[in-house]
Amino acid sequence: MDVLVAGGRHARRALAGLDRAVASGDFGKITSVVVAHDNEIVRESYFGMTRAGTLHDTRSLTTTVTGYLVGIAIDHGLLTSVDTEIAKIVSVGDAVQNPDPRKDAITVEDLLTMSSPLDGDDSDMYSRGHQERMYLTPDWAKFALDLPVRDYQPWEQQPEEYPYGRRFSYCAAGAVLLGRALEESIGEPIETFAATRLFEPIGISGAEWARTAEGMAMTAGGLRLTSCDLLALGQLALDGGMCGGRQVVSRGWIDASTTPKVEVDDETEYGYLWWLKTMGVDARDWRCHYMAGFGGSRVAVFPDDRLVVTVTSDNFSLPEAHELTERLINQHVLAEL
Repeated sequence: MDVLVAGGRHARRALAGLDRAVASGDFGKITSVVVAHDNEIVRESYFGMTRAGTLHDTRSLTTTVTGYLVGIAIDHGLLTSVDTEIAKIVSVGDAVQNPDPRKDAITVEDLLTMSSPLDGDDSDMYSRGHQERMYLTPDWAKFALDLPVRDYQPWEQQPEEYPYGRRFSYCAAGAVLLGRALEESIGEPIETFAATRLFEPIGISGAEWARTAEGMAMTAGGLRLTSCDLLALGQLALDGGMCGGRQVVSRGWIDASTTPKVEVDDETEYGYLWWLKTMGVDARDWRCHYMAGFGGSRVAVFPDDRLVVTVTSDNFSLPEAHELTERLINQHVLAEL
């Protein structure tokens, strides 16, 4: 295990209990934890074969990076607004299966909030738009465009009856389609745009993108970044889109992205590709927005406390992976600060 402890008012405690807890195996295969308070790293720990330079497969945590890129494109006038209809950017002509005027009306915001009317739900293996079906096709963006619009039975709750007037349905295919719309709007490869407009300004180099079947950077998952790269992405949100005196993405976009747009469940809401919830520790509430990926990786931002916590995890085989990560943060970061 490698550990780095920096200065700062919490450094004397150094969250030593966290390392013991991870080493005990109670939290499965946690590979790194990096904690920053007031823009200063107070704990940086690596476990097993993981080191500071290790590139982690972030899985669906990548979607939040996509959200940053959409915001930057809008800031620079390359994409008009979140109200722009996808059909005006990406071709949805006669060749697309299951034509429907409701499909033509899908907006950038519908995809940012995982609340489009497309029949895609990655939590339901029988969903026609499940990501495992997408992976078997030669064009993932077209797979999304070809999906039918979901029909609701009379006894089902309609989307407009949900809080915020939207129904949440996590759909990787929708995030891929959003990437296609983004790339066509910016007029250059996503990885090039990301490098110059997002990664380089916040000190990220060496990021590795996964690819879709058609060769586009995969905007729904698989981006490989180091633990401190992930920390930098969280810090950018904490600092209102500012880094090193440069406004990388507008504060307005950060605020909009981390404001609830759709309800996930009784404890969790969703913004623009950010998860939102309040965590409770020691009879106090910790307001949080976070990036999350399959296997339990998480970048959690606590704006009221000037705190960013990055956890990378290889708990891919554990259905409770996200719960383990959250318990680790609750018990061995928040409770020890």
